Order: sequence, then C-alpha cells, then structure tokens
Amino acid sequence: MNAYAKYFTKKFFWYFLTLLIAVTLNFVLPRLIQGNPISMIAAQMTQGMTDSDSIKKVYETFTKEFGVDKPIGTQFVIYIKNLFTGNLGTSFGLYPKQVTDILASAVPWTIGLQLPAILTGWILGNILGAVAAYKRGVFDKVLFPAALFVNSIPFFTLAIIMLFIFGLTLHWFPLAGGYDYQMMPQLSLDFFISVIRHHTLPFLSIVIVTIGGQAIGMRQMSLYELNSDYVLYSKLLGIRDSKIAKYVFRNAMLPQITGLALSIGTMVGGSLICEIVFSYPGIGTWLFTAIRQLDYPLISGCTLLIAATVLLANFIIEIVYGLVDPRIKAAQMEDQ
Repeated sequence: MNAYAKYFTKKFFWYFLTLLIAVTLNFVLPRLIQGNPISMIAAQMTQGMTDSDSIKKVYETFTKEFGVDKPIGTQFVIYIKNLFTGNLGTSFGLYPKQVTDILASAVPWTIGLQLPAILTGWILGNILGAVAAYKRGVFDKVLFPAALFVNSIPFFTLAIIMLFIFGLTLHWFPLAGGYDYQMMPQLSLDFFISVIRHHTLPFLSIVIVTIGGQAIGMRQMSLYELNSDYVLYSKLLGIRDSKIAKYVFRNAMLPQITGLALSIGTMVGGSLICEIVFSYPGIGTWLFTAIRQLDYPLISGCTLLIAATVLLANFIIEIVYGLVDPRIKAAQMEDQ
C-alpha cells in the first residue's frame, strides 16, 4: 500500500467511525426528550370524539404505526434498515408527510440563503482585508475595529436587530417566511419579488457578519506575508510592488479558500438560528418545529443531514489537502 492510499484509508476509517457515532446519537438523543409525541398526534386526530374506546383505538393505531411500542433496540435496528433504503420515516407533527419530502423542500431554501451570502461575504471581506493590509493608514485603523466589532456579533443577534429596525419599525421588509402567505409557489414575477423581499434581511444578517470575519482573517494573513523575508528580498532585487503584491495576496488567500470550502460544505447546517429568527422555510425552522412537537423522525432527519454534510465536507478537504499540500505528502513518506 502506497503512502497516499494509507493516508486515505486512515482518514476514511475515522470519518466513517464518526458517522456511525453520529447516526447512533441521532437516534438516541431525540428519544431522551421528555414527552409523548403519540399523545399529541392522537389528541389532534380525536378532537370532538367522546367515545373513550375509539380514542384509545386511535392512540394504539398510531403507537403501532410509528413503532414506538417496540423495544428501543428493535426500533434502532429498524431505523438503520430504513436508512439504507433512504427512508427517514413519517413525520409525527406533519403526519402523513414523509421526512425525506420535508427535507427535500427545505434544503433548496437553505442553500438559496446560505450560498449567495457566503460567497458575497467572502469576496467583499477578502477585498477589504487585503486593501486594509496593503494601504494601512486611516483605512486600516477604521476597518479593523469595525470588522472586529461586526465579527463579534452573533448571527441571530444581528438578525433580531435588523428585524426590529427594518421589519417591525420601518416596515421596509416582511417579518417572516420565505414568501407572502397568500401566494402559491410559481414561476411569476410577483412571486420572485416576494421571495427576494423575504430573502433580503436574513441574507444581509449573514453577509455582514461574514464580511467582518473574512476581513480580519485576510488582513492578518496579508500582514504576515508582507513582512516575510521573500517580500524584503524581492524589494531589494527591484521587483515592482504590484508584482510582489500579486504573490503576497495569492499566498494569503490559501487559508481563506480553505475556509470558503468548509463554509460551502457545511452550509446546510449553517445559520440555523438565523432561519429560526426569520421563520425562513429552511432546515433550521423545520428542526425547531420538530423539537417543539417532539417529532423524532424529523429531528433525526434534520440532524443526520447536517452531520453527514459537515463530515463529507471535512473529508473531501482532508483528501484534497493530502493531494496538493507538500507538507502532508512529506509526512506520508515519513510514515512509510
């Protein structure tokens, strides 16, 4: 077995083991929440019924259908079998909807919010950080404290502030949802405008905080590169500043690109709290709803999707780094 195959096998083993642990916790933890979800469903289905035998029969029917009458070990085996067939079960709170259908409708909203926000914040933040490091002076003295302040604000705090100012006080943007409630999703200009209006505040709350973090990171890396020996040596050789800056910022971008790859890979489980604040119809809102309703299958489906995407993103980055990073290649050769 060559060095890279050994490296790949070791990484795959540890990530696969982590996934198994995540799947187990994903099944067990929701069932530790106090309460009986079957009682909630049965209460909804038996509203207006007075016959106790009929109510009891409805309760027993749902208990048997969802399999909660079986021992926890048997439930876990059934859960694992269903995972291999892509069956995440039926939602308790949105019965008879399938969890896979709910997630399929939520993921596009989450990606549609996260991906543009991550890319916009990353591009603007890196440009501002690079300019601050290169120009120094007043621009840097103003930008760095501002970026530090913005980066210290949690997504949900900024989301609440923006919601209060621009939604509740000024009425410039809607307070919640992904589009107007009286509309049906369709390919029309009115629906598109409605989606954009509902998208704006959560988008801006993520972008602003992301710009702050990226600007700080790029500024620090650029300053480190600008003070490197090769920069001084290049200046002594008479190489133009513009050419030196090109190499400086290209080197400074490497960690930032890694951060971007991680952010894109983990965007499904990104700013869940931001989605909850704006009641945006993404994964975060459905997860919050599932927890309130003790909806075990939906909780498990949301958390499993988040865990799987995070692990997959990290695994891909590890493998790519193993291919392109000479330091990792050298370590692989030493381990042989």
